[in-house]
Amino acid sequence: MFLQRANRQHPEFRIGASEMWPQAPGMAAWGLMTGVAMAKSGMSLFESLLMTLTVFAGSSQLAATPLLIAGAPAWVILATAFCVNLRFVVFSLHLRPYLMHLPWLERISHGYLTTDLTYVMFTRRFAHPVDTPEAHRAHEAYLAGSNTACWLSWMPASVAGVVLANFIPTTWGLGFAGILCLIGILCSLASTRLRLMSATVAATAAIVAYNLPFKLNIVVAIAVAVLACMSAEKLRPRVAA
Repeated sequence: MFLQRANRQHPEFRIGASEMWPQAPGMAAWGLMTGVAMAKSGMSLFESLLMTLTVFAGSSQLAATPLLIAGAPAWVILATAFCVNLRFVVFSLHLRPYLMHLPWLERISHGYLTTDLTYVMFTRRFAHPVDTPEAHRAHEAYLAGSNTACWLSWMPASVAGVVLANFIPTTWGLGFAGILCLIGILCSLASTRLRLMSATVAATAAIVAYNLPFKLNIVVAIAVAVLACMSAEKLRPRVAA
C-alpha cells in the first residue's frame, strides 16, 4: 500500500510530503468548511462522517450534499458527482505510465488518495515517466508522501468540521477559504491557452445556466467546455495547414 515501508524510507517520500505541507493550511480550511457544510445541511452525524471518510472529494461532496437533502433523483446526484470529478479520469490516464507496474490494489489506493494538488505537484516534479526500477520507486514514493500529507491535512479538519459544526461561527469565512483554495488549483492547472479557454467557457456557461434546478448548471458547464475544447482541437490542424 501507499504507506508501505519501502515508500516511507525512500528520499522522495519526504520530498513529496515536505512540498505538500505548505499547502496544508488551505487544505485544512477547505476540509473544515466541507465538514461544516455537510453537518449543517441536515445530514446526520453518522451520514456526514461516513461520507467524509469514504468519499474524500471535497468538490463532489459539496455538490452532492444539497441534492441529497433536496431529494433529487439518484441520476441527478450521480451525474453531478461524476461530472464534478470527471477531471480525475484525465489525471488517471496521465498517471497510468507512472504507476501501471504496481499491483491493482496499490493503483486503486493512489487513485483514491490523489487530489488536484498532489497531481499538479507530482507532474511538475516528474514531467515524463522513466521506465526503470529506480524511477518507478521514486514516482511511487513521491506520490505516496504527497498523498499522505494531503490526507492528514484534510481528514482531521473535515471530521472536526462535522463534529464541531454547531460551535463554528459562519463569520470565520470558511467558504471563502475553500474558494481561494480552488482558485489556487485552477491557476496551477490553467497553463495553456486551451485550458484557459476551457475554464472561461465553463464559467460562462455555469453563470448563464445558474437558474437550472439541482445545480444542473455544473453539468451544463462541463459539457459545454468539453465540446468547445474538442472543437478547438479539431480545428487546430486545419488552421495550421
